[in-house]
Amino acid sequence: MTNIDEQGRPEPPVNADETGTLLGFLDFQRATFEWKIGGLDAAGLNVTVAASSMTLGGMIKHLAYVEDYWFSAFLHGRDAHAPWDAVDWKADRDWDWHSAGQDTPEQLMELWQDAVTRSRAAVKDALADGGPEQLARRTWPNGDTPNLRWILCHMIEEYARHNGHADLIRESIDGLTGE
Repeated sequence: MTNIDEQGRPEPPVNADETGTLLGFLDFQRATFEWKIGGLDAAGLNVTVAASSMTLGGMIKHLAYVEDYWFSAFLHGRDAHAPWDAVDWKADRDWDWHSAGQDTPEQLMELWQDAVTRSRAAVKDALADGGPEQLARRTWPNGDTPNLRWILCHMIEEYARHNGHADLIRESIDGLTGE
């Protein structure tokens, strides 16, 4: 049974197995991010804080890219999905962040939600193939190959770090605070 907190987020399980715990924490972090970006219009998604050029819209697009990159391209060795397949990453390594201002809130949310849906399916496939020990199909330049366990931990860290950024930006927009 999943407990839902006051923000509508699924609480991570308190005594699940390794995979259930990792997936529970990743879903909690995703839900925290969704809460932080919820209800904002284009102007809100383009707000910056202090000297940073980081926006919530850029963060949405970046996390959509990161979902697709780690779970589809890296873990399963699949070709990049649109729009990532048409990007000249050498010309702009931060295209995901820089291009988000050209997208509507609806486009950004759809991009992120579709990426999360693909990621969940990719994780399910990898778990069926070999569990958390399942090695990625791609390797790092030094020849090391992360397993699904590492990728899940990395994604939890990625969301947790950006949720901290989202806290600051969202509070500057309308005062929303919370974990």
